[in-house]
Parts: sequence; structure tokens; C-alpha cells
Amino acid sequence: MAKLRRTAISRRTVGRLKADADTVFWDSELQGFGVRVYANGRKVYVAQTRSGGAHPVRVTIGRVGVITPEEARRRAARVISRIKSGEEPVAEPEAVTMAKGPTVGELVETYIKEVVEVRLKPKSAKTYRSSIDNHILPAFGRKPALSIDHAAVSAFHHSLRETPRMANQAVEVLFRIYRAAEERETIPEGSNPCRQIAMNRPRRHERFLTDEEFQRLGWALDEAEENGGARMYAAMAVRLLLLTGCRKNEIVYLHWDHVDLEAGEMRLPDTKTGPRRVQLSPAAVALLERIPRADGNPHVIAGARSAKAMSNLQAHWAAIRERAGLEDMRLHDCRHSFASRALALGESLPMIGRMLGHSEVKTTARYAHLARDSVHEAGERVAVRIEGLLERDCPPLGA
Repeated sequence: MAKLRRTAISRRTVGRLKADADTVFWDSELQGFGVRVYANGRKVYVAQTRSGGAHPVRVTIGRVGVITPEEARRRAARVISRIKSGEEPVAEPEAVTMAKGPTVGELVETYIKEVVEVRLKPKSAKTYRSSIDNHILPAFGRKPALSIDHAAVSAFHHSLRETPRMANQAVEVLFRIYRAAEERETIPEGSNPCRQIAMNRPRRHERFLTDEEFQRLGWALDEAEENGGARMYAAMAVRLLLLTGCRKNEIVYLHWDHVDLEAGEMRLPDTKTGPRRVQLSPAAVALLERIPRADGNPHVIAGARSAKAMSNLQAHWAAIRERAGLEDMRLHDCRHSFASRALALGESLPMIGRMLGHSEVKTTARYAHLARDSVHEAGERVAVRIEGLLERDCPPLGA
């Protein structure tokens, strides 16, 4: 009897599979899809499921090397769907199946109505629509959804190589569109062609202020505050970013109603990760106490227009950072600098994640290398101290 083993079936894993006896390796993504490996080295793709209470039905999909793992998964999904429906396990011809299914444009239309317009925040919805309108629909809109395979998505991703971040984003949105269609059973489970696409590595911009740079920035902020007006509010916004580790929009759209100076906290009703509370240090409280309140404007960082938030913080920041000699620093690097200082002072990654309002540990884990640096430096200091105590010419205790 074949052993039951679970793995993610891909070109790489299939090539590495070996067995001394007849063995089936089951896919970890699509239940019932597997690779059967014979002792003589022969490998075939299989699909297995049951209809009602009957015994499991296993069907051979095709030979490894003749069809790709992606195509085998798609065929297996259709076979499994037919068996569960009580139909014959032999799938209909490819062209017939594709013609019966919806187009990518129809999947997109449903996804926009049920997800983008209902569940996403305005900024996220705008990003999704940009990927859909500018890239996904022009490439795939009129094509049957089941005709799009792994190779087509890979070629689509490669065609956007000049904008690697946009390429990743477009494939991610397309993946979500197909996944939602699978959940609605509009297309068979396992039909998503976006799985296992080799995404572009993100170009991380990690910039942390040094002690000397903090001082230069402080002088530039003092100068901006002395000028008054919009430049003063911009300088105070930057100080709040540095003292709280908040995201830019969390400070730009902060209302006075969200601030409780007596409790020493900000209660943000809507952030990237949902509502959250930000604990304020005495320095942050003192800063908020001296920020002038603009008549009729609920925003802490008041804009030029009545009752509006500041809309040109980036322009003011460009002038401030130039004055401080920090041309390569972004506003978001204030948040990175907050995290790096917290690590240097011995705060744990989970604690920093809570201070920054991260919803997932992996988001905070990007600072792990800084934690290792801090531990290394601390270890050096401890070792130097111990080595000094071990020296023979070291004065005895109490001498």
C-alpha cells in the first residue's frame, strides 16, 4: 500500500521525489491531487476523491514530464469536481471545459462588486483598481478564466519587469481574484494559475538615523518651527513621527478628539491594521501640548484650508531634510529609526511590533538583523568587562 506523504507539488519537488516502493506524495494545496512514484522511477500525476459514501476513486491524470505540475493540478481539480458531482471521472475535452467557464473579465467584475467595493479601504481599493484596469484586464480580460495557465501568468509577470513592484502587485491581485472565484465555486478548486509564480524580490529601503543625524535633524526642525505657519506644523508632524513611530497618515489625519493627554495616549479609530491605541511618552505629550490649535480645524496638524489636514507635508519635509543634509531619508524612515532605537535599548521584537501597530509578527521580523547587531555589541561589551576582571594585574576587590 502506498505511503501517504504531503508536499507542495511543483517542478522542483517532483524532480526530487524518489521511492523504494510504490508511493503517493499528496499535494499540500489541492486535496486529492498527488504524484505516484514507482520503484522503477516512473512518475504519474493522480487525482483521488470519493462521491458520497463510496470508496475513493483514483484517476491517473498524466505522466510527469509530459504535462507540467500546474497543468496536472488544473486537470486534477476538474476530475475531482466531476467525481464529487457523481459524474464520470474522465474530464471533458479541454476546449469544451474552457468555453463553458467565465472569462477573466467576468471574475474581475464579481470580485470588484463583492470585495473591492465592500471590504477594502479607499486607498487599497484604488490600488487594486489600478492593477486591474491597467494590467489585468488588458492582458486577460476577454480570455476564458480556465484557459490561463501558469506559463501565461509567468509571461505576464515578466512583461512588467521594468516595474518589479507593480508586477508582483498585479499577480497578487489576480491570485486573489481567482481564489475568490474558487471559494464561490465559479471555477473548480485548484484552477488558480498564479500559484508558485517566482515573484520579484522587494528592494527594501532601510534607513536609520545615527546620533549625529538626529542632532542635525533636530536643528532643522527647530529652525522650521521658528518660521511659524505651515512649516511649523510640518516640523511638529515630523517630531511626532519620530517620538511615536506612527505611520505618516496616522499623524497627518490625527484629530484632537483622538488625543487624551491626561491618559497619555492616542486612540486611532482607523489605521492600516484597524483601530489601535498609541501610548505617548512624556516628550510626545509635551509636544502635543504646545502644538497650536487652529480655529475650526479638528486636525492636530492643521492644513491651510479650513477644517482640512495638511496636504503637502512631503514638500515641507523635502525642505527640512535638505536643510539637515538628509537627502536620502524618507518620512517613513522616521518609523524605522524609532524601531532601531527601541532595539538598541533592549526592547523585544514583539514589544516593538505592538508599539508600531503591526498585525503580524513577520512584519516586525524585518528588524531582526538589528536585534542580532545589538546582541553582538552587548556581548562584546560583556566580554571586554569580564576579560578585564580576569587580568592578573587587575586590583583585587575591595583594594
